[in-house]
Amino acid sequence: MRKYSHILAGIAIILAIMACNLPSSNPNQQDPGAIMTAAALTVQAQLPATVPAASPAATSTQTVPPTAIPFPTIPPTPIPPVATPTSNCDNAQFVADVTYPDNTSIAGSTAFTKTWRLKNIGSCSWTPSYALVFTGGDSMSGPAAQGLVGNVNPGQTVDISVSLTSPSGNGTYKGNWGLRNAAGVIFAHFYVQIQVGGGGGSSGGPFAVTSVNMSSSGGCGNFAINASITTNGAGSVTYHWIRSDGATDTATHPALVFSSAGTQSVSTNWYVSAHGSFWMDIYIDSPNHQQFGRANFTCP
Repeated sequence: MRKYSHILAGIAIILAIMACNLPSSNPNQQDPGAIMTAAALTVQAQLPATVPAASPAATSTQTVPPTAIPFPTIPPTPIPPVATPTSNCDNAQFVADVTYPDNTSIAGSTAFTKTWRLKNIGSCSWTPSYALVFTGGDSMSGPAAQGLVGNVNPGQTVDISVSLTSPSGNGTYKGNWGLRNAAGVIFAHFYVQIQVGGGGGSSGGPFAVTSVNMSSSGGCGNFAINASITTNGAGSVTYHWIRSDGATDTATHPALVFSSAGTQSVSTNWYVSAHGSFWMDIYIDSPNHQQFGRANFTCP
């Protein structure tokens, strides 16, 4: 307020000066309009240098809600199936009863050799650390375990034999056997079943071929194969040959007539021109309907 009172006092002095200087005919006298302009300028100079700026008009603002950002949808991760461990290392396929097919009749307390033909259909070789083992039933005086005599590679077949003795009493007897690997796991199962007594044949059972022993001789170009066929009594036996090259035996072979239990031999020749390993089997058409025996030979 003190600052504005000084301004008013200045205006009053200016008016007094104007009153003392009324218009006259003196040409040197100042123009009253000019004096008023100067006074106005003087007042303006006394005003504050800064004038508060007008407040800007309030602007209307609208609250905009934030845009929701969706989270990306992540498909669930599929859970892979649990792999089932499988192993085809040790696996065997039963091929044939080479000797003493099921229910062959044998006299009581008689020693006999049972032979099975098996094929290695696994991926591991059977070694001498593998064994034929008795697993239950009638042991017929057989061993608890018997090691293999050599290696049997995948895809190969082998004849496995065990020495047994028939029980003394009449009846049907069955012994269960298997193959055991080096780790002690039994992975194949087969059996022998015989009849002691019971009528028919010289030893009390139906007529049958009980065993066939195969052998070969000669060399590359001409191999001679011999089969010794044993029966348990009187009857007729018919047969044909089976070769590893798949050739069909079309020859007519005369029947072998047995007047009693015993053994007879038959033979054939194979003229081999190729090199490699070969085998020949004999199939008993009657009475067994069964493949027996095998002769192996090699042409280097």
